Amino acid sequence: MSGGELIGDPALKITGAASLAEATSGEISFFVNRKYVGLLRKTRASAVFVPLDFGEQITAAQIRVSNPAKTFEQVVLKLAPKPITLAPGIHQSAIVDPGAQLGERVSIQPHAVIEAGAKIGDDSIIGAGTYIGHETIIGSACLIYPRVTVRERTRIGSRVIIHSGAVIGADGFGFEMVDERHEKIQQLGIVQIDDDVEIGANTTIDRARFGRTWIQRGVKIDNLVQIAHNVVIGKNSVIVAQSGISGSTRVGERVMMGGQVGIVGHLEIGDGTAIGAQSGVSKSTPGGAWFGSPAVPLEEAKRQIAWIHRLGKLFERVKQIEKKLGL
Repeated sequence: MSGGELIGDPALKITGAASLAEATSGEISFFVNRKYVGLLRKTRASAVFVPLDFGEQITAAQIRVSNPAKTFEQVVLKLAPKPITLAPGIHQSAIVDPGAQLGERVSIQPHAVIEAGAKIGDDSIIGAGTYIGHETIIGSACLIYPRVTVRERTRIGSRVIIHSGAVIGADGFGFEMVDERHEKIQQLGIVQIDDDVEIGANTTIDRARFGRTWIQRGVKIDNLVQIAHNVVIGKNSVIVAQSGISGSTRVGERVMMGGQVGIVGHLEIGDGTAIGAQSGVSKSTPGGAWFGSPAVPLEEAKRQIAWIHRLGKLFERVKQIEKKLGL
């Protein structure tokens, strides 16, 4: 099935798959990254997918393939239990307004609410307890897990996955001071989510003040991410957990954003930018790798960290010099 080169017993029977650390006899694992070579040498796996240029001596059988991780994934899918499927139809406890439009083979699970004017495309699944607001449009083959809230007039493309607890289209955080009191600014825009986007659990994407908050095609967003009003996330970008993006920031295409990154409002993050975990971005970036708080180009951040680590020795040298000088 893998099309790889076997080095070992061709009669070896494999009954399961696991990581290098957890695998036991009869199971297969995979090895890609050199930093895990210690685990590879200790693994109890009976066989391991390895790269084509693999040169280590190990007791487990080797299967040399061009992409060990992908090949391992294919094996896991073969060995895994069959995926859970949900039958098309509307559960008797769901509330679907007569003015809502449902496509072919749509599945509406228990206690879901579909408001008037909503449109849901063919083969989409709306999980238990999920709320779909007025005039929201959802494309085909979407998977909306239980207890998702999708507010009014949201636009969602096809093959979108939204995990439990996500809130799409809540009001943007907009207030202005009037007579020494915070007065709410009406949030009149929408959220638009394009095809092939995945949104993690408990992530929030706020509606625009005017116009749209826009998540473009192929974006992958982790759990617990906050995206504020009028933000644009470019195609095929990845945003990791607990990151927050302030209002009206434009994130380019293929941007990689590590966990707990914070970005202030009204910035431009260039195509291909990579931002390290826990970085605080306070100015626009043209691309490249950035790290730190405030974030700076990665090479500069490395120098700053090295200087900080040397401060103790520097202080000690200064004290010795002052002592010799009698200061």
